[in-house]
Amino acid sequence: MSFLDECLIDCPHCGENISILIDTSVDYQDYYEDCSVCCSPILLLISCNDGSVDVVIKSDNE
Repeated sequence: MSFLDECLIDCPHCGENISILIDTSVDYQDYYEDCSVCCSPILLLISCNDGSVDVVIKSDNE
């Protein structure tokens, strides 16, 4: 059983569609990940509940 889930998000800075991996074994996570296209920091707010994954993305200045 894999606890890693791939998710596609749109960078709030450049608008490009990028792929991120989410560890679904953790209920709540918040961390920064740099966009693989423009290298700008993206704040990821992730919650995993009963097989459902919710991802909120924010630019570093929001």
